[in-house]
Amino acid sequence: MDGAPIVQRYPRTNALRDGTLVDVTETGREAGFKVPVAITAAVQDQCVRWTEEDARRKPRIHQDEDGRLWDVLWMGACRSREIARSGRHASTALFQVIVVPRPGHGRQRLRTLKLFIGPGDAGETVATIMLPDDS
Repeated sequence: MDGAPIVQRYPRTNALRDGTLVDVTETGREAGFKVPVAITAAVQDQCVRWTEEDARRKPRIHQDEDGRLWDVLWMGACRSREIARSGRHASTALFQVIVVPRPGHGRQRLRTLKLFIGPGDAGETVATIMLPDDS
């Protein structure tokens, strides 16, 4: 399929509206991003979400969604700055973050995520954090 024409492009605004992407720009700016940031629903579910039920199930693990989101965004922003300092012009980069999974015994695990920096719907620079196999 390389070189095949794009039949339909799914606008970022639609993805934000339907929940495929979650806008985290405000916290992203606090973490060091200079551009609008979104995370995929999969990253939200697997790396950020932490419910009251999770807290009851794992009382010795002190987690909340704000802290989990901060960890994802901070590590993504650190990776972005590292690339900028290196002088490389990469649009995608992998980075890792420690995440306590919601199911199971609660042992923290290193998760690899992908940072994409590229054009938004109007050509503006935006950042998206996703799972490594997402596009």
